[in-house]
Amino acid sequence: MLRLPDHWVWDSWYARDDNGLWHVFFLRASRALHDPHRRHRRATIGHAVSTDLRSWRLVADAVVPADAPSWDDLATWTGCTVRGPDGRWYLFYTGVGHAEDGLVQRIGLAVSDDLMTWHRHGTEPIVQADPTWYELLDKDLWYEQAWRDPWVFPDPDGGGWHMLITARANTGPANTRGVVGHATSTDLVTWTVAPPLSTPAGFGHLEVPQVAVLGGQPLLLFSTDATGSARRDDHRIWVATGETTLGPWDIASAQPFAHPHLYAPRLVPGPADDWSLIGFLDHVDGTFVGELTDPIPVRYGPSTGLTVVQEP
Repeated sequence: MLRLPDHWVWDSWYARDDNGLWHVFFLRASRALHDPHRRHRRATIGHAVSTDLRSWRLVADAVVPADAPSWDDLATWTGCTVRGPDGRWYLFYTGVGHAEDGLVQRIGLAVSDDLMTWHRHGTEPIVQADPTWYELLDKDLWYEQAWRDPWVFPDPDGGGWHMLITARANTGPANTRGVVGHATSTDLVTWTVAPPLSTPAGFGHLEVPQVAVLGGQPLLLFSTDATGSARRDDHRIWVATGETTLGPWDIASAQPFAHPHLYAPRLVPGPADDWSLIGFLDHVDGTFVGELTDPIPVRYGPSTGLTVVQEP
């Protein structure tokens, strides 16, 4: 569990170094804000390390908002961390700026040789929403421009890299436009925006998308709240299947993963083809918790979906 006495912790992502040490990157904001709804506009990307994904040692923050004026001078949000073929580490993150009052989301990049010290790659975002397929800011339709939560993974056939993005289609009823945005790259630096990998299916947005292969089945994990969505059930964590890690993803047939307090979890691999979920605890008894859970062992079955492995 990762709980900070002076900061809330929420969205997280994980990487493992050559020595077997786990690194977690996470959004954090001071509890001195009192109102947890204010945390989003104060977010930085924290960093901690662990040998077992349970006991964490806090280290220096990875990425903080840039100096003004910059596209990411207000807050830095969720992303992912991958190792490139050059041996360097690439941290993709979401940024928002004061100029648009934090309403326009873009994706940036920081790089590191050791996972500990990070430097921004240039001064401009590397991926921005393309109106050919994606909704731009229109407050009459949605409260923000959704273009966030990049998840980067190698092409299944070895042809470069893919990025999944929380995005919205530019057509359809406003409360159903959530899609899996898509971009491609050959070098992790220069990206080309592509059509979405899903079609709208009743969700306003699909947050923190991740792909993983469990038991030979490619899965898309995503989270969604009820804000503006046409789907009004109580489930907030979902799993969709695809033919490959590129889908196409049938969001309409996604199955829920039931947990009363978990949000924005990540699938984290274990040593023996086993998997766990780690996410943050949201509201419990009406109070925002803001801490990361211990690993929750899970398995996937075609008839049961993603389920918790019960301890013997």
